[in-house]
Amino acid sequence: MGPIKLIVIAILLYLGYRLLISDWRKKQNKKADNSARDIKDDGTVEDVLVEDPICHKLVPRQQAIRLKSIETDKIIYFCSEECCNLFVNQEGEKE
Repeated sequence: MGPIKLIVIAILLYLGYRLLISDWRKKQNKKADNSARDIKDDGTVEDVLVEDPICHKLVPRQQAIRLKSIETDKIIYFCSEECCNLFVNQEGEKE
């Protein structure tokens, strides 16, 4: 086997490797995107509504302002920055 054949085989193996890796990365990114957007396996989007504890409005979870509670280690969702700031101020007054 000549050196040119070895070089061609090495290039083909490298290109095959790159194709496999890029396909694997695309699948991993798609899984991460789907879990972040609540997309089911059949492609439909599950729109989860969460309630704001201040004004009691229902807001889509992906659009809500998030605040992680230190005491309960849970995420609290708000409809706006104003409601989030009110909640933080009320919690500060309690302490």
